[in-house]
Amino acid sequence: MTLTLVIGNKNYSSWSLRPWLAMKQFGLQFQEICIPLYNQESSSKIRQYSPSGKVPVLLHNTQILWDSLAICEYLAEEFPNRDWWSKDKAAKAFARSISGEMHSGFPNLRQNMPMNCRARHPGKGMALGVQKDIDRITDIWRECRQKFGSDGNMLFGDFTIADAMFAPVALRFVTYDVQLDAVSQDYVEAILSLPAIQEWIKAAETESEIISNYEF
Repeated sequence: MTLTLVIGNKNYSSWSLRPWLAMKQFGLQFQEICIPLYNQESSSKIRQYSPSGKVPVLLHNTQILWDSLAICEYLAEEFPNRDWWSKDKAAKAFARSISGEMHSGFPNLRQNMPMNCRARHPGKGMALGVQKDIDRITDIWRECRQKFGSDGNMLFGDFTIADAMFAPVALRFVTYDVQLDAVSQDYVEAILSLPAIQEWIKAAETESEIISNYEF
């Protein structure tokens, strides 16, 4: 079975990171197609693979999936021998809820603190509503760690799809030097220590494209 993941720039594309990280963490072998975003050819190239005209896109035999969370859920069904979600029913329900909240929420953080792996902008991006988003995210992290995460250093102990969904936020917090409580800071450092995240960041640092909307 051939898996191909179509992604955008690793420096900027938070949505691309999510399924890419999950696939790496769970040991799936896949081909990777990277299409730089926001240039004259981006749209036409992406639409060769994606009905929505957006990345990421997963190609699996005859299947096409074009949403980060949908891709992760699909992979969890296709490769059920891996623990994509917690086996505990309550933890799994909580993980799905916060993953959905991440998928659809936190617009102020997204708009004002865009992902930029290789940049450092301490103190910037704190527009109206951003701190509220940060507070909600760190509340989620602390609750996960307290209720479900005592057996490891991820939100639910071991790595799950929920960690893939929140990993780009951890990278944002580093870029903008967001001041965090001890539990949240430990979680950010745990995410940064993942070999797959280190691989992603290293690749992002070698990219030459500059997207002005993601820069200060």
